[in-house]
Amino acid sequence: MTSTPSTTHPFRVADLGTLVVMPWSGEASDGSDMPYLLAYSLGDTEDGPEGTAAAVRRLLADNGMSVGGDVVDGTERSSLPFSLLVESGAAVLNMPSLNAQCLPPPEWLAAVEQRGYAYFVFTARAWPEATPGRAVTPEALAAFAGADETLTAAAHIVLPARRLRG
Repeated sequence: MTSTPSTTHPFRVADLGTLVVMPWSGEASDGSDMPYLLAYSLGDTEDGPEGTAAAVRRLLADNGMSVGGDVVDGTERSSLPFSLLVESGAAVLNMPSLNAQCLPPPEWLAAVEQRGYAYFVFTARAWPEATPGRAVTPEALAAFAGADETLTAAAHIVLPARRLRG
C-alpha cells in the first residue's frame, strides 16, 4: 500500500516527480496568438500519480493558488510567488522551491513579445505519456490540455513576461 503526501510533513520538491513545462501558442478569442505554458508531473514517484497530484495541490495551496478556481492575473498582483523570465529564446518559470526552463518555438516567443504575458496552467493531473525528449502531437496536446480533468485540476495564472535589464 502506498501513501499520498499529507499536509503534516513539509513540502518536498521530490514529491512532484518529474515536472515538465511545455510551451505552445494558439489563437485566442481576440484573433491573435496566446502563449501558453503547461506544467504537469509525469506521476513517476513511489506514490504514483495520486501522490504527485497531492504534491502539486499542496505547492499551489501553500502559495495562495487555488486549483480549479478563477484565473489569477499576475499583471495586477505584484506579490505573485510565480514568475516568468523570457530571455535569449528561453522561458524560465520560477516557482517556490524550484525553477523550470524550456525552449519555446518562435511563434510562442512572438506571442509573448506581443502580449507581454503568458497564460500558465499548472495541473495536478499527471501525464506520464508526455515525457521530455518525445514529440507530442498537436492532437495529443489539445486532448490533454483541453480536457476538463486537466483544467479543473489546475491553477490558471496570467504571468507577466519579465526580461533581464541590461
